[in-house]
Amino acid sequence: MSQAYTTELTVEQYELLAALLPPETKTGRPRTVKMMSVIQGILYVLVSSCAWRLMPKEYPPSSTVYYYFSKWSKDGTWKRVHDHLVGWVRVAEDRYPSPSVASIDSQTVPTAVMVSDSVGYDAGKKTKGRKRFTMVDTLGLLLMVKVVAADVPERDGAKQLLTKMKEERHRVPRLTRIWFDGGFSGPDFLHWVMDVCHWIVDVVLRPNGSKGFVLLPKRWTVERTYGWLHWCRRLNVDYERLPASSEAFIHIAMIRLMLRRLA
Repeated sequence: MSQAYTTELTVEQYELLAALLPPETKTGRPRTVKMMSVIQGILYVLVSSCAWRLMPKEYPPSSTVYYYFSKWSKDGTWKRVHDHLVGWVRVAEDRYPSPSVASIDSQTVPTAVMVSDSVGYDAGKKTKGRKRFTMVDTLGLLLMVKVVAADVPERDGAKQLLTKMKEERHRVPRLTRIWFDGGFSGPDFLHWVMDVCHWIVDVVLRPNGSKGFVLLPKRWTVERTYGWLHWCRRLNVDYERLPASSEAFIHIAMIRLMLRRLA
């Protein structure tokens, strides 16, 4: 079977993914659509950034493809699959399944004209849109993401992200240290991380007198992850009505990347 588009998974990559997808329900009408075609359709929208209704005719109807994207976003399937693959990739890279160190940063992206929910203005970036707070390991693999309005301050957004991660501490039992940049520094926030979340905090500061973009030691892995996300045009502008859908697309982008590493 040849790939019609470069966005598509190979058969070997899809077989890895299929083992983690929810099985067909035993009630209701039997499933007639090919799930591999559904996944390929979702990836086409993610990478090309086309509207759902403009998907190529080779794929199932756009309503069907969107149904599975939405259903698995709401029930947490995309995140569950993503979290499984993170462990697989780390083991394949000769690492422990759970990291001991992580980095946190934020990225502001503009929103499309029709998006109004959780939208704000980031005065520092001079951008109206949303802000993605992300936690990654030293390989650049995503551990947690939280999408909020762009006017949410760095420390407040990081608290929301860390609160989510704290609720899933079982996923990162070895995690002890987190790297931040200077934008998150502040005694109240740093004490909150250590006292409430019980993680050690390291703030990596820019060199004195530096201007523009500077590659910071230990922190560059987050920037590389953002670079990977930019390969998917759907993520360069936030088109999603709900932040949860934005987070789902980020998980799918990382799923695609990890499947390519594994197969």
